[in-house]
Amino acid sequence: MRAFFSAKTQQLISRVFIHPVSPAAVGWRAAQSRFFCSAPTGEEKPRPSMLRHLTSKIKATGPITVAEYMREVLTNPVTGYYVRNNMLGPEGDFITSPEISQIFGELIGVWIISEWMGAGQPKQLQLVELGPGKGSLASDVLRVFSQLQPVLREASVSVHLVEVSPALSLIQAQSLTGNQSQEADTEDEPVYRLGETAAGLPVRWYHRLDDVPAGFSIFLAHEFFDALPIHKFQRTEKGWREVLVDIDPQKPEQLRFVLALAATLASSTLLQAGERRNHVEVCAEGGAIVQQLARRITEDGGAALIADYGHDGTKTDTFRGFKGHQLHDVLSSPGSADLTADVDFSYLRRMAGGGVACLGPISQRAFLKNMGIDSRMQVLLRNCREASTRQQLISSYDMLTNPARMGERFHFFSLLHPSRLEKPKRPEGLKLEKKPSPAPLPVAGFTELSFS
Repeated sequence: MRAFFSAKTQQLISRVFIHPVSPAAVGWRAAQSRFFCSAPTGEEKPRPSMLRHLTSKIKATGPITVAEYMREVLTNPVTGYYVRNNMLGPEGDFITSPEISQIFGELIGVWIISEWMGAGQPKQLQLVELGPGKGSLASDVLRVFSQLQPVLREASVSVHLVEVSPALSLIQAQSLTGNQSQEADTEDEPVYRLGETAAGLPVRWYHRLDDVPAGFSIFLAHEFFDALPIHKFQRTEKGWREVLVDIDPQKPEQLRFVLALAATLASSTLLQAGERRNHVEVCAEGGAIVQQLARRITEDGGAALIADYGHDGTKTDTFRGFKGHQLHDVLSSPGSADLTADVDFSYLRRMAGGGVACLGPISQRAFLKNMGIDSRMQVLLRNCREASTRQQLISSYDMLTNPARMGERFHFFSLLHPSRLEKPKRPEGLKLEKKPSPAPLPVAGFTELSFS
């Protein structure tokens, strides 16, 4: 749908697009996406500590759910993949859009300020990012905030990062605050790290979303929900059965998938009546987090923007692993590779409930083009003189928008306060002319941007 943005929003986006950032920041970060990988080249040696931990657990309590397997492999406080590894970047296991190109974060920054303006420019603006990676996205967003400081004026801006990995929190702190951060004295503190950006904005780190203070917030979740634990279910002649992880009796040092012999609590409660697929993945933890986001948006105002691999309730088996930019067997050498599953946006919409407005999912290609990525691309190319840099810009643009690469595989989904989409009330009176009620401002990214 085509919609005309307000004059203020047009000016906002124009100021970011027309005035290029400094030469040092113009270069896009060229790299592979996590999805665009080659097949595995060979078996990896098992990581004894995690495998031993899992086999001991299974021997003691029986087969475990896929959700429990993912939780242990990714976030176990001693041997978890996210806790022990720096998995991002060319030398890691995958690369995300903010590492591919700075323009991705710039457009997200414009989206945030656009929604802040659409909410009436409240005096408080909390930027809350779930799973902020290396801090690249937050860094690019804050650069846009700095460019548009006259727009933000007297708003109190703060940054709140929800991160379970100590290793990544250090990288984020270096990116956002330089040496201006410090750890909390005790582990019991809700804020386990705090710092300040060069512009003086406070930055806080938390282990849980619950610990982020109340207030008008824009929540970002980029490649966050796809790493949350999923339950897997298979339709059988005896009804739905949950897929579990067990020890292979023929190979005691290997794991295998099995079906539960009877219905489990998860298979009895998480599946929708009338489900037509034969294999279903449900992320109960993701549903709980969306409910938290919806409640906070309803109570305090704000919005949430979720960007991830996903579908609208159509896919079946999407559970996969990545190591060294290659697909990796999810049960092989647990703890040495990233595990992920496509996000079911229909489930997130259902769990969000009726208290918030949901938009999307819309493809990354459509979202970025609606945000004006082509206009920004023209500005960068016009100001670029080096052939190699121009080629890098074009290559990164292709990675983000090409339908065969990330353009159609990534999707954007948003939660908004319902008042954001309501038509403003028109005063009524006997002497007033009958005029049509003004329409609400379109939501950037989810409608096509046009400059009149």
